[in-house]
Amino acid sequence: MLLDGQVALITGAASGIGRATALRFAREGARVGLLDFNPDTLDGAVAEVNDAGPGALGLLADVRDPASLNAAVAQLVERFGRLDVLFANAGIPGMWAPVADITPGEFDRLISINVRGTFLSVQAALPALRQGGGSIVITSSVTGTRMFSSVGASAYATTKAAQLAFGKMLAFELAQDRIRVNVVCPGNVSTNLLDHIGYRNMERLRYPVRHSGDVPLTDGEPATPDQIASVVLFLVSDLASYVTGEVVVVDGAQSIFRG
Repeated sequence: MLLDGQVALITGAASGIGRATALRFAREGARVGLLDFNPDTLDGAVAEVNDAGPGALGLLADVRDPASLNAAVAQLVERFGRLDVLFANAGIPGMWAPVADITPGEFDRLISINVRGTFLSVQAALPALRQGGGSIVITSSVTGTRMFSSVGASAYATTKAAQLAFGKMLAFELAQDRIRVNVVCPGNVSTNLLDHIGYRNMERLRYPVRHSGDVPLTDGEPATPDQIASVVLFLVSDLASYVTGEVVVVDGAQSIFRG
């Protein structure tokens, strides 16, 4: 098993990519801490992951709150004795609208969860990861890093670009601690994330020609969360022991098509 004996912490673990990755990690022998702010969905995810592997722990926390994150990491290490992997996956799509119509509060919320949340998750996990080295994977997106044709997504794209830059800087800084850091950039994925996008005044963002966003590899079908989880599993495993500072695009050539 690829992660036998290891302990992983996943943020945004109650659904979507986080939940699928927690299951993959568990099936490969890892004990998993599932961190999320939603107790209703978290309990079900923990039960499912616990059945799939050697152990799971639900951690109710808000990635915007350093005290909450520090307490969660301490609880995980107390339970399982170590930490080898951080998958910083928590994030929101926020409001998609013309720049002039996005409120400062909406922008600040995106920054606080997607950027501050990633930063604080890494800070909280670092002391435990430094004990024996390990791996960090950050979920960014092709939007804002490789694809810039998603109209109305300027605020969201800004946070995704920031996560990519943060991951690359971390890879250089943490190499001396034998901690690898990589960034995964999914395209369209069949999760409930799209259900949480807010739209406002999108009719103002009209262009004479606009690609439909089909995914060439699958004739428009989005990726499944498990397909993203497979890439994350590779990146945190010893199969990728010499891989750090990389950005892995998992989008079925969507970003090449749309640009």
